[in-house]
Amino acid sequence: MIPPGHPAIPKPRIGVLLINLGTPDAADAPSVRRYLAEFLSDRRVVEIPPIAWQPILRGIILRTRPKKSAHAYQQVWRDDGSPLAAFTRRQAMALAGAFGDGVMVDWAMRYGRPAIAERLQAMKDAGCERILIAPLYPQYCAATTATANDKAFAHLATMRWQPAIRTLPPYHDDPAYIGALKDSIEASLAQLDFKPDAIIASFHGMPQRTLEQGDPYHCHCRKTARLLGAAMGRDLIVAFQSRFGRAKWLEPATDTTLEALPAKGVRKVAIVAPGFSADCLETLEELAIRGRESFEAAGGTHFAYLPCLNDEPGSIAMLRSILARELEGWVRVP
Repeated sequence: MIPPGHPAIPKPRIGVLLINLGTPDAADAPSVRRYLAEFLSDRRVVEIPPIAWQPILRGIILRTRPKKSAHAYQQVWRDDGSPLAAFTRRQAMALAGAFGDGVMVDWAMRYGRPAIAERLQAMKDAGCERILIAPLYPQYCAATTATANDKAFAHLATMRWQPAIRTLPPYHDDPAYIGALKDSIEASLAQLDFKPDAIIASFHGMPQRTLEQGDPYHCHCRKTARLLGAAMGRDLIVAFQSRFGRAKWLEPATDTTLEALPAKGVRKVAIVAPGFSADCLETLEELAIRGRESFEAAGGTHFAYLPCLNDEPGSIAMLRSILARELEGWVRVP
């Protein structure tokens, strides 16, 4: 029995926090500048010592890049905001109630809002004594999965009464994920008015040194593409996009791959981004818009960008499956 005057104690619950990369609050230069300042100051993202990197970031990049990036965001911004935020929110909404009445599902962004610390605290305040932190990156990388977990644990370090925590492992080779990708891609291909000569699987790039230092990201991407190609019964061309800076990045690069294909007789292509759980600037602007321009300028005749899994039914079923597995022992999923 609770004694008189004791603070209210919420009913014990379990939380699932979906986490994605992040987005500016608006498609304008000041919002993009704030977002890039946080993103590019992360030591997991840029591993150059701050004493050397921060003058470059503050003196050059944050003075020149926000306007250009804001223009790119404006081309893909939706009525309900950033595509990445909109789809992640819809994924969380679609999973509400999927694990029973005692499990709440929320979402957060590593950079920008809603912040990880804010949503973790909200879950704890709502009675969540156990929380599954779920970075939605199929392929593990220190610059994505690890930094999301870092941010969550940094807030836990400030809490006197911490909830029990689990983290979602990478699911790059999970049969449910490969199956969802296959079904989504084949459904998109069936809607095209042409048959692609090739399908490109474009993953976000990383500096080559991440592979040399033991990061499994490159291997995870290659395995995803191999399993997906086997499931579809055709080989995929693997490429890596979004190069930044002068360091050597994983190759082959998506842009140069697109530009080289027409000269090889490949004039009809479809491109998919299996490393992204939801469409975002890198898929909708970099691939669907600039990728098409590069390919057609090089002589390509037919180009199609195939959407990410987003919040389509197959995606939600896949997420429910892998999240339910990580909740075992905490809750009996109906």
